Amino acid sequence: MTGAVKTVVLLHGWGMNPAVFDDLRMRLSVRCDAQPRALPGYMVMPQCEPYTVHAIAAALATAAPEKCFVAGWSLGGLVALAWARLAPQQVEGLVLLGTTPCFVQRKDWTTAIEARVLQEFAAGLERDCAGTLKRFLSLQTQGDDAATDVLRDLRTALKRDEVPSKKTLTQGLQLLLHADLRTTLPLIAQRTLVIHGERDVLAPLAAGEFLASALPSARLLPISGAAHAPFLSAPHAVSRAMLEFFDER
Repeated sequence: MTGAVKTVVLLHGWGMNPAVFDDLRMRLSVRCDAQPRALPGYMVMPQCEPYTVHAIAAALATAAPEKCFVAGWSLGGLVALAWARLAPQQVEGLVLLGTTPCFVQRKDWTTAIEARVLQEFAAGLERDCAGTLKRFLSLQTQGDDAATDVLRDLRTALKRDEVPSKKTLTQGLQLLLHADLRTTLPLIAQRTLVIHGERDVLAPLAAGEFLASALPSARLLPISGAAHAPFLSAPHAVSRAMLEFFDER
């Protein structure tokens, strides 16, 4: 790689923490400064109010480098999109992993899960927080060729840090239920690499295809046999594609 070292901020998904990126960070760090960050309300990060995708993006932007790439997974991908729109001079480019602009089905948006799925997870948090998180991890690996290994990696990462508060988890699910960034996509000009598992049931591949077509400067890399966490399902292919993307001019 020529020129200055690229800085890449990595944003995790709902219920998880930066440890989920341990392997990806190691792979990227051979040529990049890869910085996994906790979302507000996770680990030592203070909660932000209101707990919206735009408020989360603003909180992260203030503590991030002056110039950086942002790679977001799932909820982290939604935040990455909002961040790119909020601070176009700061965010040089995006990598969207298992990301959708709208998580739940609407009258004009069927390539998503039913709202009741997230509503049931929200109700489950009240009864059994730990068990609900484990069920959510299983949903993310459903259909993956490497489901057993990916689920093990997700559970290992989850155990690395304290589970966020019930308030943070509940507010995060409400965010996923209501956020819809589809109309914002044409306004996000940064180069974008959309990496999406072909077997993702939480954010179907068609959502990734929509992102790649609606964003002005984006392309799609579908990962065969992968579900919602393609960076764990196919770590070599994903990290190589990301490094090549960061090197492009």
